Amino acid sequence: MDTIHRGLNGVNVDTSRICSIDGEAGRLIYRGYDITELADLASFEEVVHLLWFGELPTRSELDALRRTIAFDLPEPVLDMLAGLPKGTHPMHALRTGVSMLSAFDDDPDGVDESNVRRIGLSLLGRVPALVAAHQRIQAGGAPVEPDPDASVASNLLRMVNGETPTDAAVRVMDVALVLHAEHGSNASTFVGRATASTLTDAYSAITAAVGSLKGPLHGGANAAVMQALEEIGSVEAVEKYVLDTLASEKGRVMGFGHRVYRVMDPRATILKDVSRKLAEESGDSKWFEMSLEMERVMEREMGARGKQVAPNVDFFSASVYRMLGFEKETYTPIFAIARVAGWMAHLFEQYADNRLMRPRLVYEGETGKAFAPIAQRG
Repeated sequence: MDTIHRGLNGVNVDTSRICSIDGEAGRLIYRGYDITELADLASFEEVVHLLWFGELPTRSELDALRRTIAFDLPEPVLDMLAGLPKGTHPMHALRTGVSMLSAFDDDPDGVDESNVRRIGLSLLGRVPALVAAHQRIQAGGAPVEPDPDASVASNLLRMVNGETPTDAAVRVMDVALVLHAEHGSNASTFVGRATASTLTDAYSAITAAVGSLKGPLHGGANAAVMQALEEIGSVEAVEKYVLDTLASEKGRVMGFGHRVYRVMDPRATILKDVSRKLAEESGDSKWFEMSLEMERVMEREMGARGKQVAPNVDFFSASVYRMLGFEKETYTPIFAIARVAGWMAHLFEQYADNRLMRPRLVYEGETGKAFAPIAQRG
């Protein structure tokens, strides 16, 4: 009998030196460093260097990395964004934009290490530029010029909100990008590696990864959390929402539970504290207080069922992004901005020691059917 692993659950497809996840203990490690320490002390660019080169950068290496990140977009790509219908989902815009960028690359197809790294550096700046330009255009505004001397986090906030962000806001954005930068063989990373295993180009692999991330069971969950909070409207209405949702046919409250973690997602723990501080500083605690109440009710209800279902990274990121000025439709693209770091790290590994991925499906259909000419099929 063939063993079926639905969803590839528990299947080891390869080795990696990038990321380690301990779902039982709630630990996430990037190249040997605990995510808690990285979120507290490292910038996003430092984490990019760590993921790509295996070590934290020196000052000169960090400066060199930052100098090579460009946020410029070809004019035809901006024209494409401007020509999209009102209400186009930003993940559709991003997926199309990433694919379109390959047409303006002098060497889009080379999969040697130096060329793939060059493409990765290009995407580190151009993906946030795509996301910001689309949000601005959809709101009836114009894209905002980036600051060539600013970080990815700073430029993302600048290009979305149209003004120089505060140091505190940049630090919060940096933390969010660090937390979302990498997470092992999740769906989008696996899709990216599987695509790259055909030795197609990096743009195609990242385009495929973006398409996978869009799904509500993956990156799309953070927008679903904010949608739920908006529909609930108040702290007082949270309990009824949770009870009604749990009693419904699907019975799933978005932002809770994770395929890997059996305890609280360590990234959610960090974002919970970030969300609390943002609420205190901004004076707008509504979304955070609603989130706390939802966490309380879920803990009570799941405990009564003998289950432990804790918040995941999407849960508190929703309120954080709202307080930073992002529309909820842009939450998943922010995830993509950060995950370019992890996706590219995995492409480097895949291209360096490639094997075409070719899993099997166990056939359960009919056999032995005889072909009948169309005239005899009634």
